[in-house]
Amino acid sequence: MNHASGKFAVKLNPQEDKDGDPTVGRMSIEKEFQGDLEGTSKGQMLAVSTDVKGSAGYVAMERVSGTLQGKSGTFALQHSGTLTRGAAQLSVTVVPDSGTGQLVGLAGKMTINIVDGKHLYEFEYTLAKPE
Repeated sequence: MNHASGKFAVKLNPQEDKDGDPTVGRMSIEKEFQGDLEGTSKGQMLAVSTDVKGSAGYVAMERVSGTLQGKSGTFALQHSGTLTRGAAQLSVTVVPDSGTGQLVGLAGKMTINIVDGKHLYEFEYTLAKPE
């Protein structure tokens, strides 16, 4: 298992969805990663908040392009997050077989932490040759 860490900046831009449910928010995602993962990502997020303060949920997909500890390529991340009265649960995993270039065979999970308003990531991953 390999470990990568660093920080990232994120921009969320609300998108209008005229045909969808107005209680489901849709946003585009743009990130810039620094540290062991150097690169950018673009993606989409769907989110729902509730009438209960601190409760919400979101799903997102993003395509990351850059260099992971010296190996370049792209890969996709899948997010599933819930907030239950302030208690967060988040899963961010590499989409199977989404790696390209030198990142073919990438698998793993990313942990996101927000400390003093800064977004930090910890990435546990394997990089195996596909069968």
